[in-house]
Amino acid sequence: MSKKLEELKYTDSHEWVSLEGDTATVGITEHAQEQLGDIVFVEVPEVGANFTAGDNAAVIESVKAASDIFSPLDGEVVAANETLSGSPEIVNSSPYEDGWLFKIKVSAADVNKLLSLEAYQKLIDS
Repeated sequence: MSKKLEELKYTDSHEWVSLEGDTATVGITEHAQEQLGDIVFVEVPEVGANFTAGDNAAVIESVKAASDIFSPLDGEVVAANETLSGSPEIVNSSPYEDGWLFKIKVSAADVNKLLSLEAYQKLIDS
């Protein structure tokens, strides 16, 4: 992904979103993967699944805990990063590039609810 962190949007549940047209790529932030520790399992959603913002969309398990990953926007899953089922540690080593979780075609890009990098930094620093 060639986008800079400033160009991404964020959620208060530690997902990042990269919007290209009506498709949003979703992953977890560097902060989230650091908090989780070594990731040992990733369950991505099925292509064709529909989500409303806030729905559980994926699961990440680490040696410390299991964590639900929420859909940041309403829409339909158009791609899932199947590589993660065999190599979940990619989320630790490359959370913003190879460690993306799924892509969702957004039906109503309500991006205004998402956080800027600055707002997200304030959230994790508090």
